[in-house]
Amino acid sequence: MPTLLRIAFATADRVRVDQHFGAALGFAIYQLDGKHAKLVEIAEFPHGEMDGGESKLAPRIEALKGCAAVYCLAVGGSAVRQLLSAGIQPIRLDAPTAIETLVGQILIAMQTGGIPWLDKAMKRERPDTERYARMVLEEWEE
Repeated sequence: MPTLLRIAFATADRVRVDQHFGAALGFAIYQLDGKHAKLVEIAEFPHGEMDGGESKLAPRIEALKGCAAVYCLAVGGSAVRQLLSAGIQPIRLDAPTAIETLVGQILIAMQTGGIPWLDKAMKRERPDTERYARMVLEEWEE
């Protein structure tokens, strides 16, 4: 059974990561299985300003529930803490980057490993097949 991961990208145009997390107009959420990626959801928000207000973080973090990571151009310290607390790894990029490029990189890394946050997320989402095999071999009493 392949590992399924949901990854979010802060985007205004649905083509590039081009938004600050707290002021993002939207997030394109993809599901990846290591070989394929599929756009599964678009979360949109009203035009936001980078005013430092905490009130806009909660709805954005809630919209990303179930995502392993979010790619954005910038993210404040409070947002980083809240994202990590929700089990979402923030990934800050230095420049706008095509979502297609990032998805391709993630798919390769899902197969080859070596990116710590991704390896951890995959391990968390992968069923523990060894544990299930041991359970099958155990004697059961009713």
